[in-house]
Amino acid sequence: MNPRRIALLAIGGNALLKEKERGLQEEQLENARETAEMLARVVAEGYALCVVHGNGPQVGNLLIQQEAGSGQIPPYSLDICGAMTQGSMGYMLERMLINRLRFTGLDAPVTSVLTEVVVDKEDKGFQDPTKPVGPFYPEFRALELMRSKRWKMKEDSGRGWRKVVPSPKPIEIVQLDAIKTLLQSGSSVIAGGGGGIPVIRDASGFLVGVEAVIDKDRLSALLAAQLDADLFIILTGVAKVALDFGKPSQRWVDRLTASEARKHLAEGQFPPGSMGPKIESALAYLEGGGHEVLITTAEALATEDPATVGTRIVRD
Repeated sequence: MNPRRIALLAIGGNALLKEKERGLQEEQLENARETAEMLARVVAEGYALCVVHGNGPQVGNLLIQQEAGSGQIPPYSLDICGAMTQGSMGYMLERMLINRLRFTGLDAPVTSVLTEVVVDKEDKGFQDPTKPVGPFYPEFRALELMRSKRWKMKEDSGRGWRKVVPSPKPIEIVQLDAIKTLLQSGSSVIAGGGGGIPVIRDASGFLVGVEAVIDKDRLSALLAAQLDADLFIILTGVAKVALDFGKPSQRWVDRLTASEARKHLAEGQFPPGSMGPKIESALAYLEGGGHEVLITTAEALATEDPATVGTRIVRD
């Protein structure tokens, strides 16, 4: 069997839970249906598709649910909460993509893989946790949680106190071989949800879950490189990358080499809070042996020609 071209597509958690939505199951299923239409277009182009989704809004809601019921049912740790959202979101995307592929006559299998990702227990992120997760707490409750659970917590802009956790770099994808096998067998695969379930290896090499959040874009770049993906698709809020964004001299870019992208990044063209992390992920993938990155919006990918849409970043 000839190896299939692989496309890895990274979507945010807001693909299923949009801003100002309540998080109802019906809302998320409808959003999953819309997302599946876009994913099916990539499959129709002949790619073996791997999807990595964010889970920030979903984990946040789950932590709020657990806090509300903590007097009756002990809450789960963050790694298990990540696994729970991988399962629920994977199921919603999986079901809708199976149905969409059948509707379009492709009728190909779709599989979700519960994905653990190893991080370094000595990662500097564990010494200085910065990633806020979960609900806001009044100060008295935060002090109680810091004492009883030894949580790290920080006051957040006058809105209350929040738990902060490390965001270590991903170094190993435990289910990598299984993901590769599924892709080459013809399945579309949903993997690495939320950046993966964070685990460390103990002195015996056994896996141990940890309280952390792995950046979804970092994990996507690592997975795309290790799959030797032909195309890494990063979805964002604009149809193309722009130089001098928001200025009178703004101009859209169809294509960049890795060295051009790196130069513009160093010049401050891509701010840390917006396009910067996407460009950094693209460069990490290309530096890891990747071939081509496509940056665009979900709407553009769903309605325009995938061969010409968005901005392409390629190796020099």
